[in-house]
Amino acid sequence: MDSSDSSPATRLRIVSRVSQPDFLDLPWQEPLIDWTHPRMATVTRGISRHTVRFVRYDERIFALKETEDRPADREYRMLTLLHDDFGLPTVRPVAVVKGRLTSRVTGRSTAPASVAGPEAEPGSPLGAVLITRYLDFSLPYRYLFSSEESEHYRQRLLDALVVLLVRLHLHGVVWGDCSLSNTLFRRDAGSLAAYLVDAETSESRPSLSEELRLHDLDVGCTNIAGGLLDLQADGRLPVEVDPWTVIDSIRTRYTQLWSELTQVEEFDPSERFRIDRRIARVNELGFDIGEMAIERSADGSRLWIKPVVVEEGHHHRLLLRLTGLSVQENQARRLLGAMTAFGAWLEATEGRRQPTGVRAYRWLSERYEPLLELVPNDLADRLEPAELYIRYLDYRADAHADAGHDIDEQLSRDAFIESVLAQLPSERHISDDDG
Repeated sequence: MDSSDSSPATRLRIVSRVSQPDFLDLPWQEPLIDWTHPRMATVTRGISRHTVRFVRYDERIFALKETEDRPADREYRMLTLLHDDFGLPTVRPVAVVKGRLTSRVTGRSTAPASVAGPEAEPGSPLGAVLITRYLDFSLPYRYLFSSEESEHYRQRLLDALVVLLVRLHLHGVVWGDCSLSNTLFRRDAGSLAAYLVDAETSESRPSLSEELRLHDLDVGCTNIAGGLLDLQADGRLPVEVDPWTVIDSIRTRYTQLWSELTQVEEFDPSERFRIDRRIARVNELGFDIGEMAIERSADGSRLWIKPVVVEEGHHHRLLLRLTGLSVQENQARRLLGAMTAFGAWLEATEGRRQPTGVRAYRWLSERYEPLLELVPNDLADRLEPAELYIRYLDYRADAHADAGHDIDEQLSRDAFIESVLAQLPSERHISDDDG
């Protein structure tokens, strides 16, 4: 989209993703740090050497990060590669704004030149702004460590960060600046899922050498230790948590997960069941093996297997195929379990087994969607839909156990919304005041 008037000095060119705001009403003639526009929003953010501000369009929030032309273009392209092509958990890139920032030397502002994607003409060397979509229902690490659930989520947070780093390395991506500040977390059925929010130093290669991969891990461990020490200085780190013990744990977890997903396994040809066992172990970790290399010794006495293509999202893809719901891995695992239980209930009450597709449709229309439709608008910001339903499953199981018998489904839903959901804080957009 282009927007311009008769004066070349005030020409504004916009190239951005379809269905995103045009951002034309923002004060691009002013330096980002000085903005006082009505669209400004306050949400929590990690430590950054850049100026980062947030703007709101209806229910959507966007992060604006001040940087320079080439780094902005490069990070936009890298986030697009990670998010769109690789399907990795990152913030969504939206646009790059060029040629309108205030000079840090003279303090004078330049005329607006462009708001553009990576194909735009080169802008002024004075600076650029990268725009990304803020991740709804995301929780920064400081909030998690400050909440009443910090003990529950402490280890899960580190596990999630390790899984994210392993996923990047499997795709041949060097993060370059893995840290707690550059990561956001979302609830994932009692666990957490980690999302990359800063790809400024990331690099994609056909494959990673062990040296480069372990160097990236070293950088991440150093940064994570720094983040934990910051929490310790602020009095937010529990006294029983030693940052250096945590780092040792991260290295161990990373090594174990990487080994399980990539190691060569040797066995006797009579033990071919170990191939299925290996695949099952990988599936249990939430990954799929797309290809498996199998080699046989010259005399036929030994076999070697090694996963060649490994992708996370085993349960996510299955649930998406059955229901169209796109949720996180552990959420998908729980929802598939609920769907299986519902199918067993249908078989017992109706006397016949339903095809998988029918069970999925009926679970979606008779269990999942009816609960979400009951949620009042003023409570819709408490939890994302999949997490809300899983929280309800836990509540219903406890209520049935306490009562000693099944409780009417409608009564259970109403009681859950009133006694549980209404008591939870809003987590759609966490601000610093919440942490």
